[in-house]
Amino acid sequence: MRTLNVSISEKEFEKLGLKGESLTFAELFNLVSKELVRQNIERSVELAEKYGLSDMSMDQITAEVKAVRTHAKSNH
Repeated sequence: MRTLNVSISEKEFEKLGLKGESLTFAELFNLVSKELVRQNIERSVELAEKYGLSDMSMDQITAEVKAVRTHAKSNH
């Protein structure tokens, strides 16, 4: 097994909720993945609000997705 040293800021350390200074790659990967998912969800919500999508019902969203997929299939 190899050891890799990674430097991060105190802010990043706290943001990821790290407790100690030693962890496995799998643990680091999971922490970073969760943070990326959180950021993507936050950005999705911002965009939904910006374009009025947050006011759509699930039926409206489903209909919109079907329409886009149908259009994409007809253009192949």
